[in-house]
Amino acid sequence: MNQQEISAIVAEQRAFFETSRTLPISFRKDALKKLRTALIENENKIAEAIRSDLGKSGFESYMCETGLVISEISYMLKHLKSFAKEKTVVTPLAQFASRSYVKPSPYGVVLIMSPWNYPLLLTLDPLVDALAAGNTAVVKPSAYSPATSAVIKELLEGIYPREYVTVVTGGRAENTCLLDEKFDYIFFTGGKTVGTEVMSKAAHHLTPVTLELGGKSPCIVDETANIPLAARRIVFGKYLNCGQTCVAPDYILCHTSVKDRLLACLKEEIVKQYGDAPLENGAYGKMISRKHFDRVCGLIAPEKVAHGGKSDAATQKIEPTVLDGVTADDAVMQEEIFGPVLPILTFESPDQVIETVNAHDHPLALYIFSSNKQNIARVTSSCSFGGGCVNDVVIHLATSYMGFGGVGSSGMGSYHGKAGFDTFSHKKSIVDKKTWLDLPMRYQPYRSFYGKLIRMFLR
Repeated sequence: MNQQEISAIVAEQRAFFETSRTLPISFRKDALKKLRTALIENENKIAEAIRSDLGKSGFESYMCETGLVISEISYMLKHLKSFAKEKTVVTPLAQFASRSYVKPSPYGVVLIMSPWNYPLLLTLDPLVDALAAGNTAVVKPSAYSPATSAVIKELLEGIYPREYVTVVTGGRAENTCLLDEKFDYIFFTGGKTVGTEVMSKAAHHLTPVTLELGGKSPCIVDETANIPLAARRIVFGKYLNCGQTCVAPDYILCHTSVKDRLLACLKEEIVKQYGDAPLENGAYGKMISRKHFDRVCGLIAPEKVAHGGKSDAATQKIEPTVLDGVTADDAVMQEEIFGPVLPILTFESPDQVIETVNAHDHPLALYIFSSNKQNIARVTSSCSFGGGCVNDVVIHLATSYMGFGGVGSSGMGSYHGKAGFDTFSHKKSIVDKKTWLDLPMRYQPYRSFYGKLIRMFLR
């Protein structure tokens, strides 16, 4: 699409929003029910598209994408009426007699820009929240996942008129055109570089943004951890989607006393979960593109490979790989890996853990495996990160009962459930002043007695 076509879409959506048709709760619920039905009816088509783009199995596609979107819709349908209600708050005595309340209201026309690594989930989850809040939406899925983007476009155009929800496909040219438009809210999920551009463009129109970015998410394993269980859960979360998960453990910080045991358990778990020949495992995903495949392969130092390390350029698959003897100066520690490569570093004291984590930009996630409550409390308090888990990985994003988002360079704002509804809603603070009483103390001419009353009220 060119600039003129995109401008026309935004104008149509703005006109539709201004009719107030998106405001009734019944309209919003109907929109969400249509999307849930479409997802259920097209589960196989969605799975095939995701397999084409990322090599995921149908099981993984439902567990990590389709099913999570359906769950978010169900949660919203259950709680939407409560979320959208006006909330009465306390009125100061100085404003007697009146009622004070907060009224959630949709922003208007929102732009949702999503990435390729979880192309369905990270497109439709924020869309669910935006529609629940009463907005219209222009959706821009990634050009790197064309099969899934095509299915998203087909599904959404089949259930919504274009003036309510529109899908814009394409690449950088379309992204540029979209960001030159004035939206009422922008929700972006992706990398830090593009996120910076999105925020810069939004600033021209003073458009509020949510940025869901990434970073090097640490996984801490101390000497009190249940090592076999930690290895099992780390292997699951790290190599899910071939490591292309924004909250995947990026590196392990392991206490020196248990490093050898953890390494042995990691190797054992990789074989258990992916087999002796993971490159031939049909349920194991692939890198999204040759460019990303080459980049991740370039981070594997052969002399530090403790397990895996093989790859197949024809299928763009890289074995689940563990690197040992890694230092902070190695190439694999200079950027977010976003692939199936897991470096292990060691520590000897909690102070060293905190120093190492805080030496990097604030990560999107932090994980700690420990039975020591004091260690857990200290790390989770002293390190800045978006969210995380104790004695598990990744699962903190798979719930509608907590907000999900980053901090600092890993993002700003959050979504999922109530947090998502609030993200796409402006809170109007309103005082409804009654007419049967009008206290005179605020009016001129000012009198000393009224001054005493003011001081009594405002203290």
